[in-house]
Amino acid sequence: MQDPDDTRRYPSADFVARSLISSEAFERMSTEALANPDAFWRKAAHRVDWITPFTHVQDVNLNYPDVSIRWFDDGALNVAANCIDRHLDRNGERVAIIWEPDDPTDAALRITYRELSEHVGRMANMLRGLGVGKGDRVVIYLPMIPEAAYAMLACARIGAVHSVVFAGFSAEALANRIIDCDARLVITADEAPRGGRLTPLKANCDEAVDECDDSVAVLVVRRTHGNVPWNDRRDHDYSALVQSVDATCPPEVMNAEDPLFILYTSGSTGKPKGVVHT
Repeated sequence: MQDPDDTRRYPSADFVARSLISSEAFERMSTEALANPDAFWRKAAHRVDWITPFTHVQDVNLNYPDVSIRWFDDGALNVAANCIDRHLDRNGERVAIIWEPDDPTDAALRITYRELSEHVGRMANMLRGLGVGKGDRVVIYLPMIPEAAYAMLACARIGAVHSVVFAGFSAEALANRIIDCDARLVITADEAPRGGRLTPLKANCDEAVDECDDSVAVLVVRRTHGNVPWNDRRDHDYSALVQSVDATCPPEVMNAEDPLFILYTSGSTGKPKGVVHT
């Protein structure tokens, strides 16, 4: 019987029986990781596919001010290939993403790995057609729609660095992040339905991009098909472009320490700070 003063909640016996790692296995793994971290993480890293296998695990110096942290830095891989490609042969028809729309009366989408591969390949080729390449920064200012996942994976596929900005942030907050990461492209939507209200993402994006360099382009996903302002010089229609690009896009070979994405702090305590994930 549980002590009434104990606020912990314990999993059911059935949940424990179905877990992938038992308490005993977890303790054994923890002991191994502490005793020989290189051997432990070398074994763990082989759970993903490498284009060029790494030969050494870590090069870490935590002595300030010469802090340096590098992992698997002579290996090469691609995140999008690991999320998609390696599942296609055996699990191509299995569901990879279940998308529930904001309005519960609308139909949910069940996107298979093969369908996801095609969507991501098309968006990746679309981004390349818009001049985005390896190392370029792309800001993603989208509602919770499948295209947000396609955009992140497409950036990873071609080696571009993405930065997701919450769709509830203001034009000023968006502009600050576009400028700080020197983004080449912003991916947004016409509007974002949320809880029965519409957020004017395209209008916010226009206001933000007006504060940025003239070279910044905008890719617009038609979410609500609402009437939004349009600038033929910098705006590009996702729905129109996606019909004209190939669904096959070979993954870029990326070093393990190449930047993958930038995630900014909220900025509530000062200028937002961008954390780079490799």
